[in-house]
Amino acid sequence: MIFADTVIENADVVTMNPDQPRAEAVAIAGRSIMAVGSNAEIAALVGPQTRRIDAQGNTVLPGFVEAHLHLFSGAMGLQLLQLDGVQGLEQLTPLLRQYAADNPRETLLICKAADYNLMGPGQSVTRHDLDQALPDRPVILIAGDHHTAWANTIALDRAGVLHGREMPIGNEIVMGPDGLATGELLEFYAYTAVLALRSTGGREDLGFTGSEPARDVTPAERAFDLDLMRSGLAYCASFGFTSLHNMDGNFYQLDLLAELEAGGDLICRTEVPFHLTPEKPVSSLKEASLMQRQFNSDKLRSGRVKLFMDGVVDSGTAFFLEDYADEPGLRGDALHSVERFNEIAIEADRRGLQISVHAIGDAAVRRVLDGYQTAREANGPRDSRHRIEHIEVLHPDDLPRIRDLGVVASMQPSHPPAAMDFPWDPWRKRVGAARWDGAFPVAALREAGVPIAFASDWPVADINPMRGVQAAMTRPKFTEDGPDNRVTLDQALEYYTRGGAYAGFDEHRLGSLIPGMMADIVVMDHRLHDMPVDQLGTARAAMTLCDGAVIWQA
Repeated sequence: MIFADTVIENADVVTMNPDQPRAEAVAIAGRSIMAVGSNAEIAALVGPQTRRIDAQGNTVLPGFVEAHLHLFSGAMGLQLLQLDGVQGLEQLTPLLRQYAADNPRETLLICKAADYNLMGPGQSVTRHDLDQALPDRPVILIAGDHHTAWANTIALDRAGVLHGREMPIGNEIVMGPDGLATGELLEFYAYTAVLALRSTGGREDLGFTGSEPARDVTPAERAFDLDLMRSGLAYCASFGFTSLHNMDGNFYQLDLLAELEAGGDLICRTEVPFHLTPEKPVSSLKEASLMQRQFNSDKLRSGRVKLFMDGVVDSGTAFFLEDYADEPGLRGDALHSVERFNEIAIEADRRGLQISVHAIGDAAVRRVLDGYQTAREANGPRDSRHRIEHIEVLHPDDLPRIRDLGVVASMQPSHPPAAMDFPWDPWRKRVGAARWDGAFPVAALREAGVPIAFASDWPVADINPMRGVQAAMTRPKFTEDGPDNRVTLDQALEYYTRGGAYAGFDEHRLGSLIPGMMADIVVMDHRLHDMPVDQLGTARAAMTLCDGAVIWQA
């Protein structure tokens, strides 16, 4: 008789297996699921050495898949000042001054999650505002979506951008009538010079550009970065995540994660892409193939190319087919021309690489789909599972194309305005009522049969998947007669588990509790189907297992 190493019993097991949707217990042997069934059936597999975990009637699920996050910068963000809910100089000033006092040797004070309406609805933050709060230490405030930042005068001056600087398309150092920067910095390249002032040298953000550290990292700095990664992985595991799809990457990040893996500290399966930025030639895709060959283990792998096609709505950098509703003449810019993106798509697809593209506006989504279609025509059809990240606005003509091209919709329940932490405006006003029916179109995508994966985009939004589940179930409609994009609890849980596994080509081993699958499991602290919907966001992981081993326990 072969006994289980571990059993989880007295549970409400949500298996994500259509042939056996619910069960009471799970048995684990080694790294794999041995059996799923009733308490009595699993009890027969208990031997003298079997570890028994009593779920106390709570929900047990496949380990959550975080299908879109920024691990290194998210982990660093845990150490920075968070400005969620802060409004006005009266609230900002004492926080900044205390933060400065607590970090006397930090060369740049970085604050996260700043509201676009920090100084009042429709009022831009300026360097003069920040100078009032903190004039003598460089400080930068980064918006919740990480696509806009605001810096004070001393930060702009030391970064060499107070008098402006030529920027790549889609990025802007906003200039004032006095010929000096206002302090508003649109998109990542506009504020990289300021971020370079930080004492870390900005290593944790280099994945956004796909570049490597400009100098040799000292042993002390590498040790700091390894600890940072450990803290980020532990934070993810504390919410029940067992698999992570990173959305920025470089060899340095992969090397750090490989060192953690070698030491047994890579507790979550992690996938890191090659980040192809607008200034990189198409020929640099050979680096993506090199990453894929060098990092292809059970826990750590590469094999995907990440790009940005546009920015975001709030800063006016999302790319639309028609003008912004509140700014006639503005449609935003694509970060890649038609010809360049088609060439990228063809070459990446030819190499067998998965492609995932940040596309917010309907024009950006269409350009991505055009590229995917061109790649299919050039290389022939295959199970590529190319992805579009976010799809905030979709033109109805493009819905069937997403389905027909086999594209995965990577969606973030936290992103729709008023669904979780982001306000209605300026998003709603900028997009305009004519486009609201195509906004965050989860229902239309689902009904069309498009594969959907849910994620957070941490640190852009709270990583907590149960807050995401609640947001997905309760998000308000834009108009009374508009589409209802809410989902059921079972749908939301599926998109966070089996949907994410499918997006990562892992559905044969992850995302479902089926004998033979990997024992990646989360034991929740509540019976989710018995909870009021407005309380689901309070549920947390009580225990997280990856490969049958406990990686986090409350």
